[in-house]
Amino acid sequence: MIEVSNLTRRYGRHTAVDKASFKIEQGEIVGFLGPNGAGKSTTMNILTGYLSATEGIVKIDGQDILEHPKEIKKKIGYLPENPPLYPDMTVSEYLSFAGEIKKIPPGVKKERMNRIMETVGIQDVSKRLIKNLSRGYKQRVGLAQAMIGDPKILILDEPTAGLDPKQILEIRDLIIELGKEHTVFLSSHILPEVSAVCRRVLIINSGRLVADDSPENLARRILGGNRILLRMDASEAAVSRALGGISPITKLEFRESPELGTVEIIAEAEKETDIRRDLSRALAAAGIPILMMRSLDLSLEDIFLNLTTKEDELPAVGR
Repeated sequence: MIEVSNLTRRYGRHTAVDKASFKIEQGEIVGFLGPNGAGKSTTMNILTGYLSATEGIVKIDGQDILEHPKEIKKKIGYLPENPPLYPDMTVSEYLSFAGEIKKIPPGVKKERMNRIMETVGIQDVSKRLIKNLSRGYKQRVGLAQAMIGDPKILILDEPTAGLDPKQILEIRDLIIELGKEHTVFLSSHILPEVSAVCRRVLIINSGRLVADDSPENLARRILGGNRILLRMDASEAAVSRALGGISPITKLEFRESPELGTVEIIAEAEKETDIRRDLSRALAAAGIPILMMRSLDLSLEDIFLNLTTKEDELPAVGR
């Protein structure tokens, strides 16, 4: 659906985007992360056709964005970080105006407006002036504007910026619903929201794409293997005897347990090796109760900080 090859954008001597390449398939919800000034907004503006690339190719639904700009813009709904709202219009007036700009036939526009307002939850404020709406409702109106042309692709730049926790949850759930019928490419600084919504993330730093994978795979790559934390009702000696014969385990690390009379360990295995069943069988055979077992994956915040502060130590990840 979106195919980017060697995308480069320069402003004089400054390179904002440096040979970025990625592909987003139909129906994916992909997060786009990076520090301020990393090149996120520039990349999004190029994808939407608002900005031209210095070098590289961008294809949307198989069409080159430079050769078919009008056709491609019909397939894209864009929500900038600051939605382009007209505060002295009512919500209905604004969406009707947006529909006219996108050349939606009058017979189709009213039905589509009603459907979209219901989808984003703004029917109850449709007659109110936009300037009198809360930040959360304004964000919803901006999202409705992005959807009014019935696009295949939604590009959302900081869709939860400035919202309170309740509004963030509402927009997050809405994006998940939209992902069932649209390809969604979103940028956000709120990393837990990206983790909750996206199964795949792209991370850009200083104009370079430094990661393209699921958060889980990125965590394994950075850690160098799979790590499992266990708490057991046993002694260190008994646990060592029970687990000593499991060949996939590369490292056993004992740590202080917060629960009296128990022991905690971190068991580590090589990449792509799931040792949970081996651990369970060995401990059951030894009669050792497992009180807790969980994977020690890095959070998306940890991954982001690692790749945007130490990217020179790690090769970029591609799919």
